[in-house]
Amino acid sequence: MDHDRYVLSLREESERFLSALAGVDDDARVPTCDWTVADLVWHLGEVQHFWARVVAGPGVLDLDAYVDPVRPPDDELRDFAATAGTELLAALASRRPDDVTWSWHEDGGTVAWAARRQAHEALVHRVDAELAAGRPVTPPTAELAADGVDELLRYFVHGAPAWGDFAPDGVTVRLEATTTGDAWTLALGRFTGTSPTSGTHHDLDAAALLAEDDGGVDDLVVRGSGWDLDRWLWGRGDAAALELVGDPDRVDALAARLRALVADATQ
Repeated sequence: MDHDRYVLSLREESERFLSALAGVDDDARVPTCDWTVADLVWHLGEVQHFWARVVAGPGVLDLDAYVDPVRPPDDELRDFAATAGTELLAALASRRPDDVTWSWHEDGGTVAWAARRQAHEALVHRVDAELAAGRPVTPPTAELAADGVDELLRYFVHGAPAWGDFAPDGVTVRLEATTTGDAWTLALGRFTGTSPTSGTHHDLDAAALLAEDDGGVDDLVVRGSGWDLDRWLWGRGDAAALELVGDPDRVDALAARLRALVADATQ
């Protein structure tokens, strides 16, 4: 997808987010996470407030100088979120896609990367809003849904910090989006290393995207629409809509393993 499509998706999903919550009590529970509706609105508003300042530039945001916003009273949260979304869109409109920004990911660091990330952030939380409101979850375009799978795998699951090592254990999982023909193959394994900043030693289940499928038999193939894959990976849908292919004695355990490591990676 091109930059303008991400910006449009961000606008649409942010508007749908607030629209879905119209008339919903602030203390209603969000079934996909341990939040109230007020917490959900604050989260998306705070995220968009932060990224509006990251993108606005010029240059890279001084994180040490950034002042976190104070959480407004619940009856002002929706106005805060609407304002934050407007500010983020205005910031994106004021910069070129290849302009430099801060990023938490080494492959980020541009306005285009931020727009993509925030489009999917808004999409996932729009799903939360619809579920909290008891409304049907409406799908995005097939292209955006499949792109969500790619963005999650590429920037949350794949890749190990330079201070650690990823060791594959021989298990591979292939995900196939039937709506677009996109596919991704992951090698599963362990990430180990000691953080130079915190001193914490990590020994975690992990995965890495393979540049191309080697044509071998994968231990698990997860097949479904891009939207069903995206929701399942984000914990906003179950595997009932997906086809799991592999050794019948192992597929459920491997699918659960993949979901667990994705959940850890997206915390």
